[in-house]
Amino acid sequence: MNAVVVAVLLMVGLSLVRVNIVIALLLSALVGGVVGGLPLLETVNVFTQGLGGGAAIALNYAMLGAFAVTISKSGITDVLANKVITQISGKDASVGSTIWVKSILFGVILLAAISSQNIVPVHIAFIPILIPPLLHVMAQLKLDRRAVACILTFGLTSTYMLLPVGFGKIFLNTLLYNNLVDNGVNIQVDQLPLVMAIPVFGMLLGLLFALFVSYRGKREYSLDKILASEPENHTVQTKHLWVAGVAIVSALSLQLITDSVIIGSLAGLIVFVLGGVLKVEETQDVFTKGVYMMGVFGFIMISAAGFAEVMKATHAINSLVLTTTDLVGDNKVLAAFLMLLTGLLVTMGIGSSFSTIPIIASIYVPLALGFGFSPLATAALVGTAAALGDAGSPASDSTLGPTSGLNADGQHDHIWDTVVPTFLHYNIPLVIFGVIAAMVL
Repeated sequence: MNAVVVAVLLMVGLSLVRVNIVIALLLSALVGGVVGGLPLLETVNVFTQGLGGGAAIALNYAMLGAFAVTISKSGITDVLANKVITQISGKDASVGSTIWVKSILFGVILLAAISSQNIVPVHIAFIPILIPPLLHVMAQLKLDRRAVACILTFGLTSTYMLLPVGFGKIFLNTLLYNNLVDNGVNIQVDQLPLVMAIPVFGMLLGLLFALFVSYRGKREYSLDKILASEPENHTVQTKHLWVAGVAIVSALSLQLITDSVIIGSLAGLIVFVLGGVLKVEETQDVFTKGVYMMGVFGFIMISAAGFAEVMKATHAINSLVLTTTDLVGDNKVLAAFLMLLTGLLVTMGIGSSFSTIPIIASIYVPLALGFGFSPLATAALVGTAAALGDAGSPASDSTLGPTSGLNADGQHDHIWDTVVPTFLHYNIPLVIFGVIAAMVL
């Protein structure tokens, strides 16, 4: 048995039976390392050495959580939520107006997710700020949060796959293009959006299916739990709203300038302190609440970094690809399918399309060219295989981010309400339309 296959299937299986994802990643890495020929103690050492790769992300999550708590404390999110609630709780709230409000709500969330990758490239930083205040609204509308999770993941993932701006510029123009060229693919950088449009179209169909078929029905959530998770009621001062606006702009500006969520969040907290919204002695409580809100996701990313390091140390990825070639023969459709399926297994454990592109490209490019795929088809296979990890991995930012906002009141399960829905509605279409792209390009 291949170590990557064993480790990923074990990780997914443990997650589905609700074993904590950090424990699942640790156990799967240990088993995968031993299956891959590493002694147990060496596997532990490799896993431990790899943890450092996720430390910066963990601190990002903690600082972001503290900033989100302080923004909520300022009252600006209350104002936003109350305005939306007013629209649906008036005397004229008919079925038509409710549908209209749902459409606006979905549109705003999708626009925010798309903008977070390019126009205002903050990635998932907006989710714990925007989504928790809207949970009360969603509960009144009886919205299925799984639909919102699908919207968020679609906006976070498909945007960088298609638009060469912000994170998309890094994914398409830097990582994907450079790794293709470095491995011998003759392709122009402006061709990549066209290449990735076919897999993204598959994701769009998956989103529409989720919204209009899978999760169109009503779902009940406890309002008591939502109210218990919200900050204590307090008078919203106009001054605090202005301070919150300045803090958000300052945090965003510094994040864009320094490319650091930590610096941006710290600057925002300082503005809140100077503006009188947050007292110095309250910073300890705010940071503690921020870690409580986001810390678990930081630990997941740290554990995922260790898992990835063990998988690399076993060299099982190369053998997995070689095994795939032995099964294919001259069947190009089967070749494309198995290459994407292999990419799914590799990226599900690592959970980041950006960090897996160098691994995927170095192995897949020679393989795809050997099968007779064109440069455009090769680019589609590499890009789609890398994106599969983001769209439905338990350890991906694109699934952890939505859960961080939707589970603020403890009523949204990460695996069953985010990962499983996004896997079914995005990974399956990505594989299907990735194969189509490989055959038609």
